[in-house]
Amino acid sequence: MKWALWILGGIAAIIAVITLIGLALPRNHTAARSAILKASPDSVWGVLADTKAYPSWRSDVKKVDELPAANGKRSWTETGKSGSITYVADDEQKPTKLVTRIANEDLPFGGTWTYALVPDGAGTRITITENGWVSNPVFRFVSHFLIGETATMDTFLRALGKRLGEDVNPA
Repeated sequence: MKWALWILGGIAAIIAVITLIGLALPRNHTAARSAILKASPDSVWGVLADTKAYPSWRSDVKKVDELPAANGKRSWTETGKSGSITYVADDEQKPTKLVTRIANEDLPFGGTWTYALVPDGAGTRITITENGWVSNPVFRFVSHFLIGETATMDTFLRALGKRLGEDVNPA
């Protein structure tokens, strides 16, 4: 019986330390990742802007529902293994810049992704900049130390590259 209390106490101590470290981390963060694609900015833009096709090339998206415009801006909901997230395209400057924002107010995280498309020789350098926040200190710890704040961007860029018929290495 005594060993069970020690185990429970140890687990509680680990959770407390994780929570304290999470509280010490900043709520807001900025992270960026880039990749060079052989496709033109117009081609890359076409893939990014076609949200209805996301389930065909993004393994994390099972379904996309287009929504009525939010204050004149495109809006859609992506459904995947992590649930449903609604996005708004806050800024669209074809074919150089797209800014998407998580519109849900009930999630423990949120923020924007800014996609910058710059010609690079015959191809395109795409840079995704995430300006995000994580409210839950345990999730903040996990995101920062275990998952990594760039993991989702790396997955997105690799999938985008495959959609365009190439392998990319985000940097």
